[in-house]
Amino acid sequence: MQFPIYQLDAFSNHIFGGNPAAVVPLTYWPSDELMQAIAAENNLAETAFYVPTETGFHIRWFTPTVEVDLCGHATLATAYVVFFIENYPHDKINFDSRSGVLRVCKEGDWLVLDFPIDHFHKQLVSPPALLEALGDIVPLEILRGKTDFMAVLASEEQVRTLQPDVILLSTLPVRGVIVTAKGDSVDFVSRFFAPQSGIAEDPVTGSAHTTLTPYWAEKLGKNELSALQVSNRGGVLKTKLLGNRVEIAGQVRLYMKGTIEVE
Repeated sequence: MQFPIYQLDAFSNHIFGGNPAAVVPLTYWPSDELMQAIAAENNLAETAFYVPTETGFHIRWFTPTVEVDLCGHATLATAYVVFFIENYPHDKINFDSRSGVLRVCKEGDWLVLDFPIDHFHKQLVSPPALLEALGDIVPLEILRGKTDFMAVLASEEQVRTLQPDVILLSTLPVRGVIVTAKGDSVDFVSRFFAPQSGIAEDPVTGSAHTTLTPYWAEKLGKNELSALQVSNRGGVLKTKLLGNRVEIAGQVRLYMKGTIEVE
């Protein structure tokens, strides 16, 4: 069996930035075991697989260890492949997924994700393992979304210099942990840690912005926001809150293309 494969850097306007993702176009679904093995072999935060449908495409995402319900940067990378490599003739793509219908629009060389917002609530009792993992940094508040904890810190500097105990973070019963603060030159900054999903720190996390955007839109009193994910690779995002949906815009650059050969 042979499958095409692409590796791209999402949420970046240059290679070696943003978040790398692998994208594997398919004409049929192979076994889950094979897709998981391919994702493990790629050893990237996510590998996206997709097949054509009557209304668009069906997309699935795998980390090196598990299938996940939603991945923003790999969806952005997949849309790049569909639009710019496969020359999809329309300006909007519909992806069916575990998280419902996801839409991606093309605006020049920017791609805009249309995702459902995450509904979160404040934790009245802070998880002890999370507080211990953050060390000397005491969050202003801790929230819990559908799949993640979110710790709000006092400054961008705290977010940038944070060195959490990922072993402790891995014991939390969530997909991962977002840390965030008001930005110095942008509206907000963030980082994302997901050792539970096989990713110590994710370079840029589109899906985390379904939580971050409604939170900061309320705090800052504005619905259009600029954001930086301040990992080592870094990522630039523009987000917009639209009721119960959020638009997350970024750029993508192609790094590599090839062929998977499976005996």
